[in-house]
Amino acid sequence: MPTDPPGPLPAAGEAAAGGAVDPHLLQKLADAHGVGTSFQGWVGLPHTVAESTLIKVLAALGVKADTNPAIEAALAEAELAPWRRMLPPAVVIQHGEPALVPVHVPDGAAVRLGIALEDGAGTVDAVQQDVWEQPVDVDGVSTGRATFALPQDLPLGWHTLTAESGGATATATLVVTPRQLTTATPLEQRRGWGLATQLYSVRSKRSWGIGDFADLADLAAISGERGADYVLVNPLHAAEPVPPVQASPYSPSTRRFFNPLYIRIEAIPELAYLKPRRRAAVEKLREEVAGLNKEAGRLDRDAVYAAKLQALEMLYHARRSPARQAAFDEFCRISGTGLDDFALWSAIREDVAPDDPLWTDPATSLGTPQAEALREKLADRIGFHRWLQWICDEQLEEAQKAALRSGMRLGVVHDLAVGVDHSSADAWTLRHVLAPGTSVGAPPDMYNQQGQDWGQPPWHPARLAEAGYIPFRNMLATVLRHAGGIRVDHILGLFRLWWIPVGNAPGDGAYVRYDHEALIGILALEAQRAGAVVIGEDLGTFEPWVRDYLAARGILGTSILWFEYDGDSPLAPEKYRTQALSSVNTHDLPPTAGYLAGDHVALRSGLGLLERSEAEERAEHHASLEKMLALVRERGYLPGGTGSLAETEEQTIEALHLLLTQTPSILLGVALVDAVGERRVQNQPGTTEALYPNWQVPLGGPDGKPVFLDDLPANARFNSLLAAVDGALRS
Repeated sequence: MPTDPPGPLPAAGEAAAGGAVDPHLLQKLADAHGVGTSFQGWVGLPHTVAESTLIKVLAALGVKADTNPAIEAALAEAELAPWRRMLPPAVVIQHGEPALVPVHVPDGAAVRLGIALEDGAGTVDAVQQDVWEQPVDVDGVSTGRATFALPQDLPLGWHTLTAESGGATATATLVVTPRQLTTATPLEQRRGWGLATQLYSVRSKRSWGIGDFADLADLAAISGERGADYVLVNPLHAAEPVPPVQASPYSPSTRRFFNPLYIRIEAIPELAYLKPRRRAAVEKLREEVAGLNKEAGRLDRDAVYAAKLQALEMLYHARRSPARQAAFDEFCRISGTGLDDFALWSAIREDVAPDDPLWTDPATSLGTPQAEALREKLADRIGFHRWLQWICDEQLEEAQKAALRSGMRLGVVHDLAVGVDHSSADAWTLRHVLAPGTSVGAPPDMYNQQGQDWGQPPWHPARLAEAGYIPFRNMLATVLRHAGGIRVDHILGLFRLWWIPVGNAPGDGAYVRYDHEALIGILALEAQRAGAVVIGEDLGTFEPWVRDYLAARGILGTSILWFEYDGDSPLAPEKYRTQALSSVNTHDLPPTAGYLAGDHVALRSGLGLLERSEAEERAEHHASLEKMLALVRERGYLPGGTGSLAETEEQTIEALHLLLTQTPSILLGVALVDAVGERRVQNQPGTTEALYPNWQVPLGGPDGKPVFLDDLPANARFNSLLAAVDGALRS
């Protein structure tokens, strides 16, 4: 597997308290654990990771490295670790490819390796190979390595390896993944396009102040009738169980389950059978937040969620028909202990603050007597949170059905966040596979020149493997259950992630490598089973081979018009990647109307996020814009002229999208904000809520007034852009 290029480490004097360490030993240890000691910055210059940062990152991996003796002991353990295990923690292979599995037993001992196929489909034996390796002394035991070849015709799926030698037995997860995901193949024959939007911002006149699952179904129906093949929405992951809730959909409480904030109350069948007094109470709750639906400046999630929760409580306690109860029971069975544990966290979190010691106390961790006592005590609340997820599942299923009925080939495409909040459900229920004392983010780049800290604990690579990758699988399976696709935010994080030790600045981190063969393979397997397309958001700093690898595995990349350059000139449309979703913008930039006006420059300057003057930044933006518009004119999508904004804003936005229709990319994206003329950015990276209302901006038009879903069919600007894109792709 390619690695970060080696580079010199700082002088030993920069080591953390505990004494100077040998920089070369430290680098060797970092390499052994997949920690990059240097990286290439956004301007192409190499940067060396500080010695103190390496020590902290290794500590987060459970490796002590603050003294030379500790480093030497850790290096010795790294060499012995594979030999201590009878089987690897997990084995992930590609279908049809030769694969070898090492089995460690006392030297000379007979050993057998069997494979139990998924769902009791039978067992097969692996064949031992005539491969000899020098035995290794492991704690006084001469240990040999037997090598087994796995059958190349194993079916796709999750199987179990079992090694037997004497009285010893060991098991490990075996995952057979597709060599290439084939779900996007039909798009090669006829390219597709779709809408991208932040669902919370898309309100109808029936919403409770926040866009919901029923609005998603309607948006899919409206756009599907106009030729769209999908609707890509922001992550719909669950947030806190009670207000106040996190505004960012990219900092959820779990990535496996969904946010009840998006439930359409009136679509729950039990509403029809509530007693008149209770139905009146539900209607009164809706009336109390009805005014929020017309709010143009900022969404109020907390008020809406508080009202919805009261209504949901009444509906939960309404008697369900036998068929409905059976469906609920089946959902709980399929969701298993993951749902039970999330519901337990939700029930506890209703009354326990996120910074309460309970969440970090080993005595109250999941599975302890104290936690199990809470499970019994809070049984009804746990039932309520299970029920909420069932309702989410039902309404997402209906949204996907509506999308496909409208003629869409993919339907709903979900967005998968990079991680979860430090005080989240996953941080508590999955702590055994997360790395403590660190968070993920990104090193400095052109748009975030101080780097980014997303405040999320990363997967611990070794512990995730030891868990058989089951937490990763379960997350994907739930998200893909009612979806035609998944966009993986920062898919580069399945190759390496920027780890920032607690207390460090965002730019003072290090890359930690992951087993991308395993993670990408499992992603492809679960998507293949769901019949879903995978789109990887592969923007930012990455090694050149990564995009080629993703394409070879059948995973689409992401191309953003403003970021695609060939030297100093915008990339010609015919040179874009075929296996990609191409769009004009992304949710971390202003809508195109705002971008054309340079709104992002003024915003970042006002927030103190620039490393140079606003005048310099604006001059560069203007020059870049001129180059892009020159290309658009050259291709005949705008009339000639020297003024970059001589055409109307609407004409320019349409022309930029038409330029993208000339690319070979098999998927094109149209941001809903561009289709209605919105200018405000949904998210400004590097800021807090106190500085900018990230993820709280409702959908609006050029005049700043709200744009409702109900009005889209008659919206001339919306219809014109969608018709132009659809017509260009079908011509």
